[in-house]
Amino acid sequence: MMGPTLTWTVTDESPRLAGAIFIPILTAFLKRIGVQVATADISLAARILAAQQKGPDMLVHLGELVASGQANIVKTPNISASAGQIVACINELNAQGENLPQYPDKTNNSQESAISARYEPVKGSAVNPVLRQGNSDRRAPESVKAQAKANPHWMGAWAPTSQTEVMTMADGDFRHTEQSVTLDHASLATIVLVDTQGNETILHDQLAVEAGDVLDGACLRADALQAFLEDAYEKAAQSDDVVLSAHLKATMMKVSDPVIFGRVVATWMAPFLRSHMSPIEQSGWTPDQGLGSLAALLGDDGPGLIKDALAAGPVIAMADSPTGLSTLHAPNTTIIDASMPAMIRAGGKMADPDGTMRDTIAVIPDSSYADLYQAIIDDCKAHGAYDPATMGTVPNVGLMANKAEEYGSHDKTFIIDQTGTVQVRTPDGTVLIEHAVRSGDIWRACLTKNAAIRDWVRLAIRRALATGWPAVFWLDQTRAHDRELMAIVSDELDQNDTDTAQIYVMDIAKATAFTVARLRRGENTLSVSGNVLRDYLTDMFPIIELGTSSRMLSIVPLMAGGGLYETGAGGTAPLLVQQVLNENHFQWDSLGEYMALVPALEQLADDYQQPAARILARTLDDAISGYLDGGHTPGPAVGDADTRTAGYWIARYWAQALAEQTDDPDLATGFASLAHDLKADEALILDELTANEGKPVDLGGYYRPDPVVLDSVMRPSRRFNALIDTLE
Repeated sequence: MMGPTLTWTVTDESPRLAGAIFIPILTAFLKRIGVQVATADISLAARILAAQQKGPDMLVHLGELVASGQANIVKTPNISASAGQIVACINELNAQGENLPQYPDKTNNSQESAISARYEPVKGSAVNPVLRQGNSDRRAPESVKAQAKANPHWMGAWAPTSQTEVMTMADGDFRHTEQSVTLDHASLATIVLVDTQGNETILHDQLAVEAGDVLDGACLRADALQAFLEDAYEKAAQSDDVVLSAHLKATMMKVSDPVIFGRVVATWMAPFLRSHMSPIEQSGWTPDQGLGSLAALLGDDGPGLIKDALAAGPVIAMADSPTGLSTLHAPNTTIIDASMPAMIRAGGKMADPDGTMRDTIAVIPDSSYADLYQAIIDDCKAHGAYDPATMGTVPNVGLMANKAEEYGSHDKTFIIDQTGTVQVRTPDGTVLIEHAVRSGDIWRACLTKNAAIRDWVRLAIRRALATGWPAVFWLDQTRAHDRELMAIVSDELDQNDTDTAQIYVMDIAKATAFTVARLRRGENTLSVSGNVLRDYLTDMFPIIELGTSSRMLSIVPLMAGGGLYETGAGGTAPLLVQQVLNENHFQWDSLGEYMALVPALEQLADDYQQPAARILARTLDDAISGYLDGGHTPGPAVGDADTRTAGYWIARYWAQALAEQTDDPDLATGFASLAHDLKADEALILDELTANEGKPVDLGGYYRPDPVVLDSVMRPSRRFNALIDTLE
């Protein structure tokens, strides 16, 4: 790429549709100052095609870009693909004429193994580990926080007598079996399974560990998990007033958590599954697919049979009561970082099959991070719901560079199929980590790079000094992995000037109590956490502060130089696309994209000594305030504000701010006509943008929409398009 360039990712579902609206606006505005907007398609469809060598692999290109020191990327949310989504996407692409091999459920021969191996890199969080070559600075912009305080969102009431609680494992889980070492020299480690006869199976070889890296191994024991799930089921059965739910991360923890979900289904639905063993065995259905696919397998009577089975035991929480979608219907219906904050925001309640909100027994099998949610529940029982009008804010500095911690462990997570011992060994035979295992256990290793840890600490110091707020490292001396990190954190703090910074190290329960006490007093606290906890915290606190995590600004200063700017959460993306298809109303809030663009423009100004880019950043920030103050956020119903009308308003406010600024008269003159015309033609443009609402539309594809159709549906105003497309 030549000259100043901003790269915008084309991803999936709602962000893809929203990009069709905003990318033309962005391209026109940036062209005025000589900045190119390059798009990179890293959608699930594009990655599947690349895996079969039927299209360019833009994810590889972006990986090279983030390592170059020149990256300036705005990254929108993408699908963390499950096997079911991969199959559905392949079917759609084949219907469009691509002739792709089917994704095999099981690999029975070398050809199927080769096909599966090509698709495997597409599964789960394939995108984020490639792009996140830096640690995370995630916060609510001042304009967004001010708007949330002035217009506080609904919070459910908490009762001191609430029966809501977290149930988690006390032994036999990843946390309690974890072993962790910090190597003092580089090595190529090997993960080996040794059976009871001494035969060895290499699970992973050539695991490159550098001096100072932290290497972990942990095992979730099948018998302990089974006993724990049975106990949770029995406890829920003792009360008629609670619902039972399991909260996992099956999208990101793509090897372990779908299996754990399957164990939940198999345990809580055991009598029903035994009574339908014959059709289940014939079909090859497995519990980790969820009850939704089982209902389809059982034919027309399937949904009713599933409903009756759910009613036979303790009440299972519903993901969507009107449609009968339970939290056991699919592994991705109850994703912990979204589901637990939603439950807490609702007063500790989830819905039963009738839609009645009940107290909840929230089952979180691995105890590594369960204390976060229990501590917040305890605080809410004692002090009531949080008040968005007065509460402080909790930005996060997250350790996520170089596939940090558990999210980077997919290729080192294994479902054990025999009794034996798993060892992590160096080439000279030294055993670094060792676990006795049995069939059904889940064993994983995690590698956290020393350079990433130290960069994380330095970023936390910079943020603590810049804000003057306390920075709390959420690390637990009793957890093996955290002990190793604490030694590196301490060393890095000693090497940096922290005299004027308030820096603390606390375990999860204490850090939560400290943070929420300050939150209630309207005080701000920096949370400094590892990767999975980063994901949990950056949903938990934004959802109670702002009502959504999509309004957070996520800045990733890349370790090689340059920046990655992420645009918020995509949890509602599938439902909002469905609404577009059903009634052509689009409720995606592109505020995250607008906010991420501000620091991206500031980087362009710094990298290329372009004062005009800084003016565009400042005026876009003004436009965002106008957009929020004007109440133009998309609403849920036909006739409400829409993502397309939001695009008009952000363009109008931005052009107006540019026309009124006095730092660059030429820039003001260049946008004066657009600002005038957008205001003068408001009624016509809004009429054209909303004229077709209420009618179903066909985009020519869910995973890969027809680009011509997508453009016509997302950009229906001829007048608005003409003004934007002719801007010089």
